[in-house]
Amino acid sequence: MSTETPVPAGTDENRYVAVARTPEFDALRRALRRFVFPVSAVFLVWYALYVLLSAYARDFMSTKVVGHVNIALIFGLLQFVSTFLIAWLYARYADRKIDPLADDLRAKIEGGEQ
Repeated sequence: MSTETPVPAGTDENRYVAVARTPEFDALRRALRRFVFPVSAVFLVWYALYVLLSAYARDFMSTKVVGHVNIALIFGLLQFVSTFLIAWLYARYADRKIDPLADDLRAKIEGGEQ
């Protein structure tokens, strides 16, 4: 017995399900995952490094660099910098790789092709 409720033929939902099964949709998902998964992993490792160093390497993190600015403060500020860098890189990547695929898929859906 299936847990999915059958969708009446000719509905928009039925068309979207059909499009989701196309190679073009798979290409769109692959393009998104190609950026999101590695960048997320790198950022989480970077953040975990900051947290672990703050917890277990207090002497290193409290090392003064300039005046009252220590390594912990620099790492903390670099968290913000890396977040904005990732957003900028994603915008560029999406413009080049994801948006063209999404636009083609949208045109296919709105044009009634399947």
